[in-house]
Amino acid sequence: SDNNEENHYYKCGIRLNHVKVLDDADFKYINELCENHSGWNIAYNKDIIKIWTKSMPKSNLHMIKAKAILIDVSASTIYDVLHDSQYRPKWDKYHIETIDIGLINPNNDICYYAVGGMPPLQARDFVLQRSWLDTGKEKYICSHSVCHEKCPPVKGYIRGIVHLTAYYIRDMGQNGCQITYVNHSDPKGKVPTWLTNHFAKVIGPKFIRKIHRACLKYEHWKQSNCPNWKPWIYPEQQINFMRINLSECQPAKYNIDEVLTDIDESGIICDSVDANSNSDED
Repeated sequence: SDNNEENHYYKCGIRLNHVKVLDDADFKYINELCENHSGWNIAYNKDIIKIWTKSMPKSNLHMIKAKAILIDVSASTIYDVLHDSQYRPKWDKYHIETIDIGLINPNNDICYYAVGGMPPLQARDFVLQRSWLDTGKEKYICSHSVCHEKCPPVKGYIRGIVHLTAYYIRDMGQNGCQITYVNHSDPKGKVPTWLTNHFAKVIGPKFIRKIHRACLKYEHWKQSNCPNWKPWIYPEQQINFMRINLSECQPAKYNIDEVLTDIDESGIICDSVDANSNSDED
C-alpha cells in the first residue's frame, strides 16, 4: 500500500535534509528499488534501454528508473566516470560546476552541484550528500538533498531538491555491465508537474546513452589527466580533504522568493522541450 511504501521510503534512512552515513539497510533498499519492477509502469523500451515510472506517496512527481545492459563497458569504468568530476564537463554539457564541500567519512561527502537548464528551462543548483559503495561485483552511487550553511540559495539559480538519485552498477563479466539509474527529484521553480514527469522520461534514455559514450572515451582521457587520482577508490588520497562539521548541516528554510528571478517556466509547451532534447545528441 502507499502508506507502507511511504514508511519504507523513510525507514530506509534516506531523508531530505537529513545527513546520515548510509548503511547496509539503505543499500538493500536501493537494490530493491532498482531490481524489483512491481508497481512500476514501463514508459520506454527500445534497443538496450528500458525506462519505468512510479507514482510516489505525497508527491505529484514520479520516480523514474532507467536500466541498460552495456556489453562493451566495465562496471568499474562507469563507476569512475560517474565519480570523476574533472571528466564531467567533457561529456555533460549542462554541467556548470561541482564543488566539494567536505567529507563525512571515506564513503560519504557533501557537494554543491550546479546544472544549466535545457532550454527553455532555467539553471538549477543542489546541495547533495553523496554516498558510495563498491562491493566488487556491485557498485552504488547515491545522493539526496541536504542543507549546508556555506551554500544558501544564490541569485541566478533555482534551488532544486533531490529526494533520491541512485546508480546501481552490476558487473556482468567479459567487460560488460548493467547500469540502473533511479531518480525522484523536484526541480522547484514554476515548472508544471506534467512537464517534470514528461521530461524525466525524455531525459532517461539520453542520459544512459551519454554515459555510455563517455565511458568509451574515458580511459584514453584519464591516461593524460591524473591517471592515478581516484579518491573514490583510494581513501588515502582524501587525506587533505575538508571534513564536514555536522552542526553546519542543520535543515534550513530559505526564502526562495528573494533569490528567484522573474523567469516563469509555467507556460512551456511539450514540443519546445522535445525539440531541444532531440537536438542534444552530442
